[in-house]
Amino acid sequence: MIKIGVHPMNLHLRLAEIWPDLFDGIETSFVFYQEGRDTGALIEAGTIDVGGTGSTPPLISQNAGRPVIYLGASAPRPANGALLVAKDSKIETPAQLRGKKIALIDGSFHTYLLARSLEQAGLGLKDVERREMSPAASRDALAKGAVDVWIAMAPLIDQTIAQGETRLLSLCGSTIPNRSVFWTLGTSGASDAELEAFVAGLVKLGREVSAHPERAAALLAGEKADEKSLAAWKGVVSGRDWTVVPASEALVAEQQEEADVLHAHGDFAEALTISSFRPAISVA
Repeated sequence: MIKIGVHPMNLHLRLAEIWPDLFDGIETSFVFYQEGRDTGALIEAGTIDVGGTGSTPPLISQNAGRPVIYLGASAPRPANGALLVAKDSKIETPAQLRGKKIALIDGSFHTYLLARSLEQAGLGLKDVERREMSPAASRDALAKGAVDVWIAMAPLIDQTIAQGETRLLSLCGSTIPNRSVFWTLGTSGASDAELEAFVAGLVKLGREVSAHPERAAALLAGEKADEKSLAAWKGVVSGRDWTVVPASEALVAEQQEEADVLHAHGDFAEALTISSFRPAISVA
């Protein structure tokens, strides 16, 4: 049996748990946990065998000495992350962020998005003050002026802009690919057959969600969702390319670029070499 980790921020795996007839020929067990940043430690402990996160957690795991192996990745998610400021903020461009307080989930793709946004403006991570906060706490802190910028995710980006709370400073699609990455460790207990079936199931999920977006939105919103929440999830589902592809040299190159950026900004003391993926996985 393959133990698949599921956390709130990975929509592919949240849907995979409740989408019928997805994984052929293998037994699956879904293990819920709160933080995508814990994925590497949980695989190392044997609690899960595989997981899905943004692009940054596997790099942090490799930096901690874990033997990361990439299995697959989603299509880019250009609208899934953004730098938001308060509606009445005087900040107009990332070039004005020197010395500012940034609310984010540090160690997630938020860190990479922030690094590249600052880099494009001639700044670095050391030029801002990062504040680790949950989405709810970040929203509240921005409203109260306790932070200057909030790195937010869908559907809160569109919701808070529409409600007049926030204004868009930078969208991740103009800065980073922002893929969901599916990965394991070389020490996990999953067999090659289980890993191949896992990736094949995610590829199938991507096709079926694209064909039935309203069904996916209803599942993500939950049975007790009101019309406003359901509409927000419909927007998230319809605004995303749900394609999943097996890991490749192209994914490795993207991960290497991110690792180099985070090293240059001082988050990684040593340079990383990204190379481990399973090229033998093939899907119809």
